[in-house]
Amino acid sequence: MSEIVIAMYRPYDESNQGALKELIRQHNTTLRVEEMITDRPAILMQAEDGTFLEIYEWLPGAAEAAHDHPALQKIWKRMQEICDFAPLISLPEAEKSFPHFTPVDGVVT
Repeated sequence: MSEIVIAMYRPYDESNQGALKELIRQHNTTLRVEEMITDRPAILMQAEDGTFLEIYEWLPGAAEAAHDHPALQKIWKRMQEICDFAPLISLPEAEKSFPHFTPVDGVVT
C-alpha cells in the first residue's frame, strides 16, 4: 500500500533557501527516477516561517529502501547542513483547522 508523506525542511537562514530548493528538486527527481514514488504529482509549499513542505506518495516498501540508497543519502546529508527536518507540529499553521501555505512552483513534479 502506498503512503503519502509530508517532508519538512526548515532552512537555518534565508540565504539557504535557494540551495535548499535545488536540493528538494534533486530529491524529488531522484525519487522519481529510482521509481520510489507514484506518478501522483508532488507538491511543494512554504510555511510563514520559511519551512518548505514537500508532499509526495511513496510506493510500497520504497520509504524503507530509500534509507539505503546512496544518492538519497548524499542529498539528505547536504540538506542537514543547511536545514532542520522539522516536525509538522512545530509549525504555527499546524494549530489551525485549515492551515494555509504558499505554493512553490517549478521545483517538484
